[in-house]
Amino acid sequence: MIVTVTMNPAIDKTVDIERLEYGGLNRISHVEMDAGGKGINVSKTISELGGESIVTGFIAGNTGKIIQNVMNEWQIKSDFVEVEGETRTNTKVYESTGSLTELNEPGPEIKEEDLHRLLKKLEGYAKEDTLFVLAGSVPKGVEKGIYRQIIEMVHAKGAKVLLDADGELFTKALEAVPDIIKPNRVELEQYAGLDYVASEQEILQIAEKLAEKGMEKVVVSMGKSGAIFLENGFKVKCQGLNVKAHSTVGAGDAMVAGLSYAWDKGLSAEETVKLCMAVSAGAVTTIGTKPPSRELVDTLMKQVTVEEI
Repeated sequence: MIVTVTMNPAIDKTVDIERLEYGGLNRISHVEMDAGGKGINVSKTISELGGESIVTGFIAGNTGKIIQNVMNEWQIKSDFVEVEGETRTNTKVYESTGSLTELNEPGPEIKEEDLHRLLKKLEGYAKEDTLFVLAGSVPKGVEKGIYRQIIEMVHAKGAKVLLDADGELFTKALEAVPDIIKPNRVELEQYAGLDYVASEQEILQIAEKLAEKGMEKVVVSMGKSGAIFLENGFKVKCQGLNVKAHSTVGAGDAMVAGLSYAWDKGLSAEETVKLCMAVSAGAVTTIGTKPPSRELVDTLMKQVTVEEI
């Protein structure tokens, strides 16, 4: 069973324009609205792949009702905690040049009793056959050590955790040794305290040090440059696939979905790598944060080359 946790979900509003005019009038050529937040994006992609998951987290107000309705339309099981306020709307401005500007709202403030209700739900789902996906930011009122707390709590029940976070959330969560982590290149550079673009060899060395801490699988996504996968002596690099990109939004979430689906289905290390690369590449071809079709993913999997490092 896969449980995705989205503490700070959103309606993702993606707008297409020719070129962003700062301080001037901008005419929008296309608008796309999606229920989003990293964990929700992961669950939508898992559904498109043919898998199942349970979505949980906080929702609030009319925007939260929209997210709940979208989950119902997708026939994705959900178990949200309803709180006061209004779930955020994130606006992504996509220019014809490929440039992306994101305007993210803060979302509602979470009270201590709200957080307690969510933690009780998660503890109830925690079993040996459960993978929790902890992804994205947390709202106001939630401490940066929350992912570490959740990891320790569900590990005590025998469950596994896939972590996709950045900054202090990521650093503190590592203290509880999540089972799978998927930082991107920038997040890994920030974690290592680098103020420059690291070489692939440096990225590999940082990833290896993380694996030595006890993580079963370390995956570093590097955009067009592909990704690095480390797992129990299995160490490979895959080049990014050549696809016609619309937006890179959601590519990382798609890779997390691939990792989660592969874990749930018991896929081999090489099958996991190919699925992750294909679903991530497929995601950049879609509009907004919509997942790629299973048919496209299957086609792209045939194009993935796996190189031992």
